[in-house]
Amino acid sequence: MRSQGFALTFLIVPLLVCGDSSDTWCYDSQDPKCGPTHWKEMAPACGGPAQSPINIDLHLVQRDPTLGPFIFQGYNSAPAGPWTLENNGHTVVLHVDAGPQSLLEIRGAGLPLPAYRALQLHFHWGGPGQAGSEHSLDGQRRPMEEQDTDNANFSTLVSGLKNVSQRGASVNLTSTFPLASLLPGTSSLLRYYRYAGSLTTPGCQPAVVWTVFEDPVPIGRAQVAQFQTVPQAGLPGSSPTPLRENFRPQQPLGGRRVLASFGASICAAASVPTAFLARVHGALLSLGLNLWLQQDP
Repeated sequence: MRSQGFALTFLIVPLLVCGDSSDTWCYDSQDPKCGPTHWKEMAPACGGPAQSPINIDLHLVQRDPTLGPFIFQGYNSAPAGPWTLENNGHTVVLHVDAGPQSLLEIRGAGLPLPAYRALQLHFHWGGPGQAGSEHSLDGQRRPMEEQDTDNANFSTLVSGLKNVSQRGASVNLTSTFPLASLLPGTSSLLRYYRYAGSLTTPGCQPAVVWTVFEDPVPIGRAQVAQFQTVPQAGLPGSSPTPLRENFRPQQPLGGRRVLASFGASICAAASVPTAFLARVHGALLSLGLNLWLQQDP
């Protein structure tokens, strides 16, 4: 049986594409009246084609020989920072330094040149004992949960959650850490899937290339429980309730193709044109944790 853990994804987005930060949308767990079925009323792209997340059917993916190893720069050392942890009412976001001097770059893996810089990472989770990843592989979601012992690599993030107990609250982390510590091992980084999709929050712009890793990243049950206590936005004067099930329902694949790297599992294979990604504007990495990347100018 495959172990359960964080479902990991990379997200590379164009410089001018961002989510809608207004208060007019929410998840069904917060209020069905402003949940995902209503997003298209405030952001028409949410009802359009090429939307994310999706289920990755391993019988339909196609092997792409251009999807080779990722090349990471600056991921093995702790940057100077500053890094800020924020509760935005929909998720917990870690904002990393993405200024011109940032050395956190990713290239390779069939991504268009030049390199991409890390912008932020954020999380999706379910309720207690429930899966919380947005994407799934052959219908199997990752519950952002695996083991009894903590994953020490997430300790800095988890310990900061108590300082963002209100919507809009943010805190500067007392220390940074190597982003490589949040990623799978070297061999697991060779097993991933790639497709063209969208942001998974309003405005749902279809300007994203997703990289979804096959292997999950372990995290302790007690650490997951800390995420499940983060309060969501509520009506004035109301008691705060925990933010849970903060992920968008899966969307139709339509005519899109999902590509597999050389090491990824597939149940059917076909070659694809190497120019497939030429029109793509950006890409997203998913873990239950999503890491946003921005292409260098």
